[in-house]
Amino acid sequence: MAVRMRLARHGRKKRPFYRLVVADQRAPRDGDYIEQIGTYDPMKEPSEIKIEEERALYWLGNGALPSETARSLLVKCGIWEKFAAGKKK
Repeated sequence: MAVRMRLARHGRKKRPFYRLVVADQRAPRDGDYIEQIGTYDPMKEPSEIKIEEERALYWLGNGALPSETARSLLVKCGIWEKFAAGKKK
């Protein structure tokens, strides 16, 4: 089973709100997921990003691949650098 970290869209029309979830890559975008590890609200100024760092590092360490957008959020929060630094050791 290939596991991905990706965004699931919620909110109403023209007011998006996203959850950062860990899901099987074959599952639909807004369908079942294994675990919710964060949220992203692009409508606030500045954008609000909340990610559980411990759980994100756990899933990255166990082979979950982030989507491009999820990876950019991890970079903004500084989680991706911590994962890359731990991987090199």
